[in-house]
Amino acid sequence: MHPTSRPVSLGIHVKIFHGIGSVAYGIKDNGFAYFLLMFYSTVVGLDAELVGTALLIAMILDALSDPIVGYLSDNTRSRWGRRHPFMYASAVPVAACYALLWNPPQLSNEGLFFYLLIMAVLIRTLITFFETPSSSLLPELTSDYDERTSLQSFRHFFGWTGGSLLAVIAFGFLLVPTESQPVGTLNREGYSTYGWLSAWIMFFAIMISSLGTQRHIRYFGEETSRQKASITRAFTDIKETLVNPNFFALFLSTIAGSVASGLTAALTFLMLTYFWDFSSMQIFYWTGLVVISALLGFVIAPKAARKLGKKKAVMVLGVLAFSIQPLPVLLRLLNVLPENGAPLLFPLVATINTVDLGLIIAMQIISASMIADLVEQSELSTGRRSEGIFFSTLTFVRKTNQGIGVFIAGIVLAAVQFPEGTSPAEVDTAIMWNLGAVLVPMQWLLWGLMLWALAYYRLNKSEHESNLLRLGRR
Repeated sequence: MHPTSRPVSLGIHVKIFHGIGSVAYGIKDNGFAYFLLMFYSTVVGLDAELVGTALLIAMILDALSDPIVGYLSDNTRSRWGRRHPFMYASAVPVAACYALLWNPPQLSNEGLFFYLLIMAVLIRTLITFFETPSSSLLPELTSDYDERTSLQSFRHFFGWTGGSLLAVIAFGFLLVPTESQPVGTLNREGYSTYGWLSAWIMFFAIMISSLGTQRHIRYFGEETSRQKASITRAFTDIKETLVNPNFFALFLSTIAGSVASGLTAALTFLMLTYFWDFSSMQIFYWTGLVVISALLGFVIAPKAARKLGKKKAVMVLGVLAFSIQPLPVLLRLLNVLPENGAPLLFPLVATINTVDLGLIIAMQIISASMIADLVEQSELSTGRRSEGIFFSTLTFVRKTNQGIGVFIAGIVLAAVQFPEGTSPAEVDTAIMWNLGAVLVPMQWLLWGLMLWALAYYRLNKSEHESNLLRLGRR
């Protein structure tokens, strides 16, 4: 059965099993984006610049693995289908390496740098062996323009919710003050427990999703002709696939948006702890509100894409989100918001963030659905189904928000001379003012580049349906 002949409407169980796999990536994503810089720089004691450098090097070393894994999953043939052998094989090593990341041995500064570098490379590469094939199931499960957005909304909902709930558990029960450590976010034992708990949940999420989608491989494009495998053939096919101008516009747009998100995420808990001086309990509530944001994105994305079209929906949501997001920091710099500790401050800032993050998640859902629509357009010109290659680039881009974003965050912290291992009361207010003054314009610059690049994406619903008709005639 050709992929364009698959059922249009999917059962809820298919969407749930496909979506639940993203819990593993969501946990890894949240850990790298929110906790890793703080853990290694303020708890373990590694220089913030070295943390950022290690993650940037890991991103560069990992860059080739994404398209290669995508290509392999496009061209693998087995009794378990094209994608599932990679998905099953990733479960144990991903979980083991993630646990080790949060339990570093006692090493010198240089030793910690290389330990972080090795663990980051292993985790980034191993998660690719699940995330890329699993994400690539999206265009294989349905060819419908709007149903793809619905399917992707489940995946993002589970990814954001899974990662956020682990963060809630961490802040509510693990990263709590003790007699020896009055600042909960500096509690090293809490990070260790978080690592082991996360590892087990990642393992089960991968296995449940893999087993739950296994029986649906009968719908997948197994009829794609086999070619003689070689490194030269692989890179030739990858290059031929990725020259699609619509893909290039979406790729550049997603790069800029992901770096902005990565920069923001890497500094989030530092800002909550030091800039806003929120308590551990307030940070716990803040993290829990991300589930509400995920639900907002889950609801908004399909409706906005159906009513406005995917490109216009992302543009409109982007302008709204990027106008709202920096407002609390900007208003604080202008001395408009209440002082730290005021009763109204936390509800105000948290509400703004919850709504804004919901808009950003909706954008991410629609953008991923837009990548799925490129599969049929590419097939018309290349004669190949290349879901894995396209979605491997999405995996790569999502990982850049830790590599480049955390690297920039490390530079920013060094530039404002942010002190290591100090309590909020000991940090000079001028340093925090400088941090906010640097962060806001950098966010606006990156988000502006994102929307500018997206303007060059041209594929719409009518053209997608035309592509399906043309493929159906072949």
